[in-house]
Amino acid sequence: MVSRLPAAQVLDLAVQRSQMARAARAGAMSAAEMARASGQQPDPMLTFGIDNLPVTGNGRFSTNAEDMTMKRIGIAQEWVSADKRSAREAVSGAMHRRESVMEGVAAADARMQAAMAYIEAYYAGEALKLTALNEKHAREELETGKGRLATLSGNSAEVLGLTSAVGAAEDESADTRQQRAAAVAGLSRWTGEPAEELAAPNLAIAPTSDAFVAAHPLVVAKQRDIDVARQEVEVARLNRKPNWSYEVSYGQRVGRPDLMSFGVSIPLPVAPAARQDRETAAKLALVEKAEADAEEARRAAAGEYAALSSDARRLQERVERFQTAVLEPLKQRTVATLAAYRANQASLVMLFEARHAEVEVQRKLLNLQRDLAKTQAQLVFKPILQGAAQ
Repeated sequence: MVSRLPAAQVLDLAVQRSQMARAARAGAMSAAEMARASGQQPDPMLTFGIDNLPVTGNGRFSTNAEDMTMKRIGIAQEWVSADKRSAREAVSGAMHRRESVMEGVAAADARMQAAMAYIEAYYAGEALKLTALNEKHAREELETGKGRLATLSGNSAEVLGLTSAVGAAEDESADTRQQRAAAVAGLSRWTGEPAEELAAPNLAIAPTSDAFVAAHPLVVAKQRDIDVARQEVEVARLNRKPNWSYEVSYGQRVGRPDLMSFGVSIPLPVAPAARQDRETAAKLALVEKAEADAEEARRAAAGEYAALSSDARRLQERVERFQTAVLEPLKQRTVATLAAYRANQASLVMLFEARHAEVEVQRKLLNLQRDLAKTQAQLVFKPILQGAAQ
């Protein structure tokens, strides 16, 4: 059964089957779970031990020999302020947004790669049709030449030349068939389905330069890096305020009253200029680095758009020029040669050469159209879809 796949279905299948998109979704889910956990207080710590255990004398290592020996159990809790927990949660939220963007990046890459494979497979199929046409022409002229030779109106040199042309056309068809098989296999890598017949690609209108740059995967990813770096600065700034730890313990003694203890541990930032301020300065430097990377990514994306747009215009001009200045005269030449042949004023070899030249130019035109479609596909599918970059 012949499978006919439109381009839109191919792109959907590519995104659904993309393992990179699956990995990005898992990364986004992981970051979302971390964002939920980062706003919580640290787990409390259970403490237990024995105080004043004798280690010498007759009662050494005995918990009942000394009335000062006490079995102790308690619980300790590091208390993180609400603003610190909020800042940590903001960092995790920024990381989640960055990972969510990576899902859009992976989906955009899958769409673009599938579109390029589709275009390659489609135009390989069209090239095969042209080589088959050339082979058909060669066979027709050869059979006619053999018939003319049998009636003494032809010559053996003409038949031998056409026989060689048939062999060359068959080899050319075999080579094109091999190229098409490789292109179809490359497309199946994205769709998971065989595709013996493909609809002509119908690409959407390319975005503007500003839209291309704003939705470029690298630009969007670098912008999310800025968000993460800025949130980490706030966490570093709040780390100047130490976290207090509280502990309550209960002590049991033999023959003496049980005791309860309560304590608070407060870290002392004795040199904030040498430590905490340095950490904040390091995070600020990372913000500057992220901003510089994002600006460089924007410039690279703008340059990429300019190059692709220029290539698309140049290829479009070449396609139009080839159609009017090269292909049309050759079509007229074929018609004129066919008329001359029917009037017995041109040989079969001349007719075949005229037809062959026309087919060859059609193949060159097909290559230009393929290159144009691939360039346009990069302009259309390289950016992240609207909404995925938010």
